[in-house]
Amino acid sequence: MLRPDDDTAQPFQIEASGLRGRLVRLGPALDAILATHAYPAPVSHALGEMVVVSAVLSSLLKYDGIFTLQTSSNGPVRTLMADITSDGAMRGYARFDADALPDDDWVPLDALLGRGHLAFTVDQGTHTERYQGIVDLKGSTVAECLQHYFRQSEQIDVGLKSALMATPDGWRGGGLLVQRLPDAAPDMPSDHEDDWRRAMVLMESCTDGELVGPDVPINDLLFRLFHEDGVRVFTPSSLMQRCRCSRERVEMILRSLDPAEVEDHKVDGVVTMTCEFCNTTYTFDAVDLARLFADA
Repeated sequence: MLRPDDDTAQPFQIEASGLRGRLVRLGPALDAILATHAYPAPVSHALGEMVVVSAVLSSLLKYDGIFTLQTSSNGPVRTLMADITSDGAMRGYARFDADALPDDDWVPLDALLGRGHLAFTVDQGTHTERYQGIVDLKGSTVAECLQHYFRQSEQIDVGLKSALMATPDGWRGGGLLVQRLPDAAPDMPSDHEDDWRRAMVLMESCTDGELVGPDVPINDLLFRLFHEDGVRVFTPSSLMQRCRCSRERVEMILRSLDPAEVEDHKVDGVVTMTCEFCNTTYTFDAVDLARLFADA
């Protein structure tokens, strides 16, 4: 059930210190992504955090295209991937070895993924240079891995907190980020340093239940956390689950292949392709394939 603050990214600023932030709350959109595949609980939890964190980070950026967050590693979960378009359409998937997964409902990220890296990419199309950042997987959560990246690679102070919860109504998630802008970071006076530490303490006081909602509205939560220093909110943006796959896109992929290679993929005379993101299956029989290659 979609509630008023669900599937929303809310930008804000702490007035006394000028620190900026985002609060993201996901409900039906997150549940739709995770429920499509019926992943085991630890995989759902890890992928859910990837989706939440990608929504938080993408809302900080000004871009016209696709923001992608992806892991590549040698553990039981080999890949976690979440992407979000500039208009708020989210999707995600995981690749894993079911036989190697621990039995627990929640497992630290480093135990699930093993050794590897986390990459995030901003792709604004063929005529724009793609931006990518890569960091080693260091931390028990996606948020910890990203904080490590910002400290080491970008030298930007970022506080990032995320939470995920399975409820009777489905999966819910929330993310909270507070950022100290780079031009203010190097030579901050001690009082501004105290402002940063205070903001981190207040952020950590936010419980998982408050973060994922829905009982505490977003603006009420921000007021509870930061009202003593003044908090100003800006226009929120909406988020949704929406895959970009289509039969037309799959047809383009098939046309790009050699006909002999397509023949090798036939089973009982039919080629079947399934989208890893939304689990939609597209089938092409002999008549469909003949038409595709005749058009090509």
